[in-house]
Amino acid sequence: MSSFLLAILRRPFYGWWIVAGALVGQFTWMGVGPAVVGVFLLPVVNDLGWQVWQFTLGTTLAAAGGALSGILAGEVVDRYGPRPLMLLGAAVTTVCFVGLSLQSNLWIFLALYAITGFAGWTLFGPLVVNAAVSKWFITQRGWALSIGSIGVSLAGMISPVTVTFIVDTWNWRGGYAALAAFVTLAIAPAAFVMRRMPEDYGMRPDGDGAGTGTQAAETPSGFEPHSLTRSQALRTSGFWLLTLGFTLNYTAMSAILVHAIPFATEAGFSRAIASAALAVNGVGNLASKGFWGYGLQRFDARLLAATAYTISATGVALMVLSGVTGQGAILFPGFFLYGFGFGGTIPLSEFLWARYFGREHIGAIRGIGNPIAVAGTGLGPVLAGAWFDLSGAYYPAFIAAIVVYISAAATVGASRSRR
Repeated sequence: MSSFLLAILRRPFYGWWIVAGALVGQFTWMGVGPAVVGVFLLPVVNDLGWQVWQFTLGTTLAAAGGALSGILAGEVVDRYGPRPLMLLGAAVTTVCFVGLSLQSNLWIFLALYAITGFAGWTLFGPLVVNAAVSKWFITQRGWALSIGSIGVSLAGMISPVTVTFIVDTWNWRGGYAALAAFVTLAIAPAAFVMRRMPEDYGMRPDGDGAGTGTQAAETPSGFEPHSLTRSQALRTSGFWLLTLGFTLNYTAMSAILVHAIPFATEAGFSRAIASAALAVNGVGNLASKGFWGYGLQRFDARLLAATAYTISATGVALMVLSGVTGQGAILFPGFFLYGFGFGGTIPLSEFLWARYFGREHIGAIRGIGNPIAVAGTGLGPVLAGAWFDLSGAYYPAFIAAIVVYISAAATVGASRSRR
């Protein structure tokens, strides 16, 4: 049996097992976190008598915890690979979700979300798994990152509808308990196929064979720049412009994602229609993967990122229009376009990080930039929730998200590699 496993490990396409593990990791991260937060929001708030901003504060604390742990996680994945981090993250997330299913106290709720963000789902999310993907691929990196991020798309399609059914049938406590079981079942097997980098197993990026990877890195089609260290990357304008641009994107994206279902229901649509619309977001997300994967092999990734953010902004504009007019026929195309642009977020950002700074220290570089980007992820939902609590409407917050998306497009477009 061990010889069979060793043979599988040394097959030329083993890197695609890494992509498969990344797909499962990102599916689970998205499916138990960002994709379903909005499903729980109103049931928990209404049952426990909280305010919207108090619930979204939990997701903000989770994002803050993930930002802090990401600094260390990036270094760990560079040194030891993603497996130990994924197993730890699965265990912590499972325990915290069981706790969430049992609690009725705001402070316990906030503490559990903070813990699962710090040492839970962050450790099997994009920061960890995509660092491994970037290390295993050079010439096919665009496709590998796009295929791995299909997990996000599938979660966006499946999780809102599935978890809405569970919550509406067995209440929100049953929903958290179901997610706890799912995390363990999904992440434990995925973690065991993950590896640090091909050189550890006598392979080269994008293929098999002996060597250190230098040959692959020096071919014209697989050009890989000399890797910068974290301190060197911090001294480039490209690092800070990418960080700012991605932060703006995450701010708008997370605000819409968390409040999408409440927005739709407040606009007069049923929860079933709202969750279906959010699932359409996942359809758009999935439909975009071939587009972004193909584009990354042929076009400037900065241009593609600006295009993705503009498409998402257009989708949000259609959502606002559907709310004003009450037309579901506009709501669904809006969610589709939002999802289509959303689908480029992970592959485009990860590709740009690796293209600008190389793959050797990609985990550490991503980890140090992560707190700033994650701050936007946590801040967006809270600002949108507070705006709703004060004004009683989501429209101003959604319009602000459109402006933020356009600003993100301009910022990433202005970035340059190593300057």
